[in-house]
Amino acid sequence: MTSDYSSQTTPTSSAALRPALEKRFLGSLRRPPTSRAGIELELPVYNLEPGAATDFASVHDAVGEFLSRFPFTETTRDDSGAIYRAADPATRDELSFDCSFNTLELSFGPDESILETKARFDRYYPALQSALGARGHALTGMGINPHWREIRPEPILNGRYRMLLHHLKSYTKYGGAPRFHDHPDFGLFSCASQVQLDVDESNVVPAINAFNSLEPFKAVLFSNSPFDFGAAAGGWSLCGRDRLWSRSLHGINPHNCGMFGIELRSIDDLIGYLETTSLYCVERDGKYLNFTPLPLCEYVRRRRIDAEYWDSAAGAYRNFTFAPSPDDVAWLRPFKFEDLTARGTLEFRSVCEQPVRDAFAPAAFHAGLMARLPELARLLAEDTSLYGHGFGSAELRDLMVRRKRPSFIDESALREQLHRILDIAEDGLAKRGFGEEALLAPLRTRAERLSNPALETLSRLDAGEPIDSIAADFGRLWP
Repeated sequence: MTSDYSSQTTPTSSAALRPALEKRFLGSLRRPPTSRAGIELELPVYNLEPGAATDFASVHDAVGEFLSRFPFTETTRDDSGAIYRAADPATRDELSFDCSFNTLELSFGPDESILETKARFDRYYPALQSALGARGHALTGMGINPHWREIRPEPILNGRYRMLLHHLKSYTKYGGAPRFHDHPDFGLFSCASQVQLDVDESNVVPAINAFNSLEPFKAVLFSNSPFDFGAAAGGWSLCGRDRLWSRSLHGINPHNCGMFGIELRSIDDLIGYLETTSLYCVERDGKYLNFTPLPLCEYVRRRRIDAEYWDSAAGAYRNFTFAPSPDDVAWLRPFKFEDLTARGTLEFRSVCEQPVRDAFAPAAFHAGLMARLPELARLLAEDTSLYGHGFGSAELRDLMVRRKRPSFIDESALREQLHRILDIAEDGLAKRGFGEEALLAPLRTRAERLSNPALETLSRLDAGEPIDSIAADFGRLWP
């Protein structure tokens, strides 16, 4: 069992580790920044028959129909021969499946204008819905698959996804509740809306700090994965994805996911933080290896690591021992809400997938705020609508995803602060000059009502509306 790395102290690293991290994460920060946005949308696939599981054969047929209509080149098949990734070399757009065939992902090549990306989505999405609908299935804009209880709990049949689900299911080796929930297959049914924006050496640390402080406000606007963990575990969460990640093996080291528990002072602090994140997989000899999560600073000190891999020929897991290397930072996969990538971008990961008609609001929100980062930082530093009541940013995020808001919240002050944040985002989009401001419109309505899609879903469920009816509504491209 690994130690609990909830402490904010940073152990002394191996001399070889820091250069490897700097090479991976800092090199791309030194190229000229752009205003490009790279957007990824994870969309639940569900069977239109109430309570029925996704039929993977129908999904494969629908993908085949889609690929016959658009210039996507098949790139990757799983061990059963099913396509799980295809790309358009001209736009760099990808259609893929995330973890399983229960979640279809559209990843778009970076564009200067978010409206350019949206225009392609507006062509792809109706074609996908038509192809799936003809086979009794549909896509929707929810952070939790509406048929999550009935999904086929099978990963895509390749080394990476087999390894990932096997790893998450091994949580029983590390002790029980309250550390872990009992949904290790959450990656097969939870869905995010993610955007990557360019950063450089001058703004990466201020951006991480500001957006980390913004997370409680984002919870108010974007929560869309209502999930009941049971009374003993706190009941309903409006953003169940938060806890599904943090209370899984991904969160056994809290530096690997969720929020930063400290304010970074420099890039050196950021690299120091990365040294404390855990590695749980690497590849050797074409094999995806899974092992007990180890912080990098400890991992590189080991002489050998005992791991296991899936032997397809034998249909079983095999043991494998290997020597760790600082170059294994290439396999580091932290899942922070503000995640620095090797491409010189910050990837924002905390937003649930949104109702499809609002799918590009999160990207516009983040891009606009990034363009006015100093103004955002000042506003948050002076905030009293959430801050100043004895809670830090991570605690506030947790409070704001609960169904009932804490009593210290002045709703009028919170509403006004949300509108100020949206004002900054709108000004930033105007500065970008692509006419993207209209994409924020649904967020103005949410700010005024202090509501979000999760609260709307729960209200409609309480009124007796079936989940499939809500899923159909959230899956409509147009109101």
